[in-house]
Amino acid sequence: MALPSSRFFLLALSLCGASVLSGCSPAPAPQEPVRAVKVLTVGASSFQYAPEFAGEVKPRIESRLGFRVAGKLVRRQAEPGQRVRAGEVLAQLDPQDLRLAADAARAQVAAAQTNRELAAADFKRFATLKEQNFISGAELERRESTLKAAQAQLDQAQAQLSAQRNQAGYATLVADVAGVVTGIDAEPGQVVAAGSPVVRIAQDGPRDVVFSVPEDKVASVRAGSDVAVRVWASSRSLAGKVREVSASADPVTRTFSVKVSLQGADQPALGSTVSVSPLSLGHAGATVIKLPTSALRQEGGATAVWVLDKASMTLRSQPVQIATADGNEAVIAAGLQPGMLVVSAGVHVLSPGQKVTLYQDRQAPMPVVASQDTQPASTGSVQAGTLPAAAAKRP
Repeated sequence: MALPSSRFFLLALSLCGASVLSGCSPAPAPQEPVRAVKVLTVGASSFQYAPEFAGEVKPRIESRLGFRVAGKLVRRQAEPGQRVRAGEVLAQLDPQDLRLAADAARAQVAAAQTNRELAAADFKRFATLKEQNFISGAELERRESTLKAAQAQLDQAQAQLSAQRNQAGYATLVADVAGVVTGIDAEPGQVVAAGSPVVRIAQDGPRDVVFSVPEDKVASVRAGSDVAVRVWASSRSLAGKVREVSASADPVTRTFSVKVSLQGADQPALGSTVSVSPLSLGHAGATVIKLPTSALRQEGGATAVWVLDKASMTLRSQPVQIATADGNEAVIAAGLQPGMLVVSAGVHVLSPGQKVTLYQDRQAPMPVVASQDTQPASTGSVQAGTLPAAAAKRP
C-alpha cells in the first residue's frame, strides 16, 4: 500500500538527519599500546668494591737542617735529589764575623792569663813575707782572694773562647745522617737566621705511605690493621700496616692523615704515587643485592623501582634503600627480596598499574647461503628458503 507523499517526505527527512548526526559523533579514542619492558630477576651476588685512596711514599724521618748561627749564605753544595753521606758539607756561611769574635775571645784569654799570673806572683811574695811575720794574715788572705778571682776570670775567658770557636765551626752545615736531599729552602746570598731550614734530607731507612681518609671512615682505620698498597707505575702490590692515625682533622680538607709502614726490602721510590686499600674498610665477598643504576628512580624524595607482577603483568612502585655503590651498580640495603622482577630500563616513562609485556630481542636475520645453480658466485647468492626461478622449473 503506498504511503502518502507527506509521510514519505517526513520519513526521508528523519533518516537523513539520523545519518548526519551519526557522521558528526567523535570516533572512539584508540587504546594505548601495551609497552614492552626489560626486567631482571633480583638475586644475591658477591660484593666486589673495596675503597681506594691515593697516597704518596714519604720517608719516615725527614730532617730540616739549618745553621746554628745567623749569617749570609755564601755557598750551597747540596742539590735536590742528591744522595749525601754523614759528615758531607751541604752549605757554608760567611765566617768573617765569627772569626773576629773568636779572635776577641782569644785576646780576653790572654789578658785573663796575665792577670792570673800577676796575682799568683803577688800571692807567692806575700806568703814569704807572712812566713817572716812582716805582714798580717789578713793581708795574705786578700792576695789569695785576688788570685782566685783572676783564676775565675781566666776560666771564663777560656770558656768564651771555646764557644766562639764552636760558633765559627757552625758556619759550615754538614749532613748528620745519610740520605737524599728532598728540598732546598735557601739560596746563596740570602741572610738566614739561626735555626731556619736550609736543606731537607730524607734519611735512609723505612718509608711510609701517607694518605687521607674522611671522618666517616677514620674510626674503622686503626693502628696495626692491614693495608694493600698498589704502585701506579708498576702495578705491583705491597703489604703494609697502619702505623699512625692523625688525632685531628686537617683544617682545610677536614680529612685525617694516615701513615702506613711498608713491609719488605723492595720499596717504591720516594714521592711515588700509590693506591691504598685498607682491608678494614673492604667488604669483598659479602652477599648483597645489587641493581643497575638505570633501574632506580626518584619518587617523592625517595628512591624506588618498578616491580612486575607476573600474574597480572602490571607494575607497582617499590621504595628501596641504597647502602653504597659497587662499581656501576647500587647495593640495595632494604626493600627487595630475591626472586622479584624489577624493570631495568625506561623507568621514567612508566606508571603504577600499567600493563606491560616482556621485551623480546629481535631475531637475527636469516643467513645468506649460496645457490645450487651454476650461475657465477656474484649472482647466485640468495636468502635461505628461496630458489632461483630457473631452479624451480627443473624437474
